[in-house]
Amino acid sequence: MNATDLRGRTALVTGAFSGLGLHFARVLAEHGAKVALVGRRIELGRAMADEVGRAVERPADVRAYAVDVTDAASVRDTIARASADLGVVRIVVNNAGTAVRGPSLDVTEEDWNDVVDVNLSGVFRVAQATAREMVRAGVPGSIINIASILGLRVRAQVASYAATKAAVVQLTKALALEWAERGIRVNAIAPGYFETDINRDFLRSEAGQAVVARVPQKRTGRMPELDGPLLLLASDASSYMTGAVIPVDGGHLVSTL
Repeated sequence: MNATDLRGRTALVTGAFSGLGLHFARVLAEHGAKVALVGRRIELGRAMADEVGRAVERPADVRAYAVDVTDAASVRDTIARASADLGVVRIVVNNAGTAVRGPSLDVTEEDWNDVVDVNLSGVFRVAQATAREMVRAGVPGSIINIASILGLRVRAQVASYAATKAAVVQLTKALALEWAERGIRVNAIAPGYFETDINRDFLRSEAGQAVVARVPQKRTGRMPELDGPLLLLASDASSYMTGAVIPVDGGHLVSTL
């Protein structure tokens, strides 16, 4: 059997109704997993789940669920429903995130708290709730946190985003250490710049093009270039990996200072 064959496993992807999350959900479904797409815009989510399910010719295996990752009860209820419908979640892609751009002197308390609650606390809520289900069911699992190269290096005017992604990197390692003996692996992918609805306007602006020019490969990433790391971490191909953070950034992290 192919090492990245995910048949018989259930995956849950947060922030899955668009952008990177939707791409991750498609890839996991294409490799045989049952997939729970979760997010806030449930009508859009149902349409996307239907599209993905039809594409893999397994419509019953791909479903959408409403969740608010800032609400612990919402997270617990959603994971319980997804597990009841599709089987115990054994693959988690913690992708939900948000950003506030602007000078740090102008960031409000509300703006700061919103980013922290989604990008850091939300990641922990989802990881903890799914890990508890894995432990209860006595099954191993893989949690993949979506960090960022901005959690490893920084740029101006995204202080809250960079701080939370750096915290996700350290949280990944802390949970990997604690949960290894439970058979739960926790790793992270740290993407560089990939064009999505959230950042498209910026990347096409003069300032965005200046950022891209500093990438050694002189371009933004293409979505399929995340598939290898995703499938590696989701599958038994990475059975001896936990606490790892994999940058996918065209060499951006090693660019000249």
